[in-house]
Amino acid sequence: MRAYRLLTASLSLLTASAGAGHAQVSADDPKPDKDQYWLLDPTPDSELRAFSTDRPPKSNSPYTVDAGHFQYETDLVSFTSQQTGSEQIATLLAPNPTLKLGLTNNADFEVNIAPFVNVRTFNAATGVGRDISGNGDLFLRMKVNLWGNDGGDSAFALIPYVKVPVAPAGIGNQAVEGGVIAPLSISLPKNFTLLFNWEADSLRDDAEPGYHSNFAALVNLSRPIFKDVTFDVELWSDFDNDPTKTTRQYSFDTAITWIIKPNLQADAGVNIGLNSVTPALQVYVGLSQRF
Repeated sequence: MRAYRLLTASLSLLTASAGAGHAQVSADDPKPDKDQYWLLDPTPDSELRAFSTDRPPKSNSPYTVDAGHFQYETDLVSFTSQQTGSEQIATLLAPNPTLKLGLTNNADFEVNIAPFVNVRTFNAATGVGRDISGNGDLFLRMKVNLWGNDGGDSAFALIPYVKVPVAPAGIGNQAVEGGVIAPLSISLPKNFTLLFNWEADSLRDDAEPGYHSNFAALVNLSRPIFKDVTFDVELWSDFDNDPTKTTRQYSFDTAITWIIKPNLQADAGVNIGLNSVTPALQVYVGLSQRF
């Protein structure tokens, strides 16, 4: 019921602003043939698609970076708080950049690593605390758009990824892991956009030298509420099938995005855990830019 009330209130805010959004590009507008462009023959600036990012909040978009162009997307700072029994865990990332390079018109290559992560743990029952700092793990991704990259009422992509374990113990689990993410975007009337993400991962077991499945899914609804300002609401779930202990996480996420200039975006968001095993609160501010 808590998730329902939060989503209903947020949808009401979006609906109330139904007259304030941008005009969409007509589906009848001619689209240039951009398949000729690649890494060493970049897409001309005049033919770039609208600036699109995989943030905020947890959702990934199906749109790739145009061929031969570079884009960064980063948390400037992100703070997460989690309470598990008597133990409290606070995690700080500053920053957390993802770097993207357009390879072809429908594919880009992405690298993510947080150069500074601080994990602070305190057990109220024992009075024992621990403080660990270091870099995060390295994530390598390839986004391949299958349709809708340059127009249409929907768009779909596949994002396979692998995690390279370069983070110290206490920040990472020192195991190679990977998976695939499948984002689907659907344009709705009155400038609303509905976004679905499905994810399947292979994760290292906590207590055994094997791997188990993990599945995540989300639904995101967004809409411009003022000129160059977009508001998102999102419901996210994650099912971790570790043989030692299965875990189900749920969160309600909100975010706001401001397009400062055509290739520069600022954002901020809050993610709220909906059960005891999900981080209770995550807050962040971020910045993205295309070149």
